[in-house]
Amino acid sequence: MGVAGQDGLRIACLTTGERIRITRESRGMTRPVVAGLVGRSPDWLKKIESGVRPLNSLPLLIELARTLGVADLSELTGDDFDAPVSVWEKDVHHVVPAIRDAMREVSFGSTSDATVPTVVDADDLSARVRRLWLLWHRSSRQRSEVGAALPALIRQAHASMRATEGDARRRCRAATADLYRLVQRLLAHICEPELHALAVERGRALSEDADTPISLAQAAWASSVGLCASGHHEAAAQLADDAATELLRSCGDDLDPAAMGTVGALQLEAAAAHALAGHEGNAYRYLDAAAASAARMPSGTWHLPSAFDRTNVEILAVIVGVSLRRPTEAVRRANRIDLRRCPSVVRRSRLLLECATAHANRREFGDAVRSLGSATTVSAEAVALIPWARTLADELAERAPRPARAEAERLRSALRAVG
Repeated sequence: MGVAGQDGLRIACLTTGERIRITRESRGMTRPVVAGLVGRSPDWLKKIESGVRPLNSLPLLIELARTLGVADLSELTGDDFDAPVSVWEKDVHHVVPAIRDAMREVSFGSTSDATVPTVVDADDLSARVRRLWLLWHRSSRQRSEVGAALPALIRQAHASMRATEGDARRRCRAATADLYRLVQRLLAHICEPELHALAVERGRALSEDADTPISLAQAAWASSVGLCASGHHEAAAQLADDAATELLRSCGDDLDPAAMGTVGALQLEAAAAHALAGHEGNAYRYLDAAAASAARMPSGTWHLPSAFDRTNVEILAVIVGVSLRRPTEAVRRANRIDLRRCPSVVRRSRLLLECATAHANRREFGDAVRSLGSATTVSAEAVALIPWARTLADELAERAPRPARAEAERLRSALRAVG
């Protein structure tokens, strides 16, 4: 048998776990990054790759394929029939098409509507964007309600920028940059990557045009969030740190609550990125810095896009604990948080979701079901549209103790129905 034939036979004999490992390494992705993106531990992925644990879950196999950029499941299973990942792709969220159309139309200064968007001044535009950010944090159906309002406001923002000049145009650009950061948050996990990336890039470019320290810092925060979500943890942490340092340098001692909140949000993003990268010392160092920033903000104030305040620092500490595979510490921290002090429905549901993950990591599946149920009660939409939350629901439906199994099945069905 020739060398080519021997290589073909060797490849054909690879297990699914070995194929996952080879694909992951060929992509330059570390085991902790891939495991984290599918909501599992590095040890779990190591056992899959080494064959110690079988991969019997189709949803998990699909998530791994998506994370690794594999178009057909047969590349991982070795089967001799096609199984395109796209077969299992869910339709995009119902608000996405109208947002996509609006973003495309404004690129060319046109509109498909019979009426031209009303032009507003910078202060009015900023107020409208702020109201949508508040709705994002206060609504239990944040994507559906905010998403319905975004297309018209996107068109209005671009019309207002074109109709103004000088300082007024710069302030319109700053407001529109904040709008695109909201678009970025809303589109995460529910649209094609290219559309999400376009929202990130527009927010960054508009902030550069606005050319104010706070707008640039907020663009860096949004870009850091995007980098972290795509697995580029060290780059995300570095960008967040550089932006916080520059904002502090630019403002000196003249830090208003908005600037201080932006600094804190950047510090929290650096903490989250370091935790996902497994850098425990740096994660807690940035958490401490964020706590100090929160202490400098007047009571009752918060950074609107990130919901940064003292309670959010406590919530992020729970997320850090889960990311560092310290579930006992995460549960202990979570039990001390008074959720009534958190102004954001999105952050409250995320805390409870992290609690569910921590309990599952401790094999406390009944407690995990209860925490997931509480998170879903706060906002089913916020939970369901996080991919690894659905994976967790699948796991709990399979592993929950008998008294909690019916509830776990109900939650899995409820989360699958959101969209």
